[in-house]
Amino acid sequence: MPEFSEEQVAELIALLPPPPRAWVQAASELPRARAAIDELTIQATGDRQARDAILADLEQALREAGVEPRPRLLESLRARINGLD
Repeated sequence: MPEFSEEQVAELIALLPPPPRAWVQAASELPRARAAIDELTIQATGDRQARDAILADLEQALREAGVEPRPRLLESLRARINGLD
């Protein structure tokens, strides 16, 4: 495999087309989404009533945490909370 200098790698990257807007948006939302899932998991761990409320309406729980409830986020949150058993 050929070795490239940093300059060569930068030149090759510059030739690539820009990423789709949806990728850029998803990447910018990811830290907030992870933090929201972590916080909701903590809430569900400490309080059975909170856990039941979160599971009853995952979409609303994410919205209240300031995150758009996308399917993969819903799956991730559901798996994390269900894994608390």
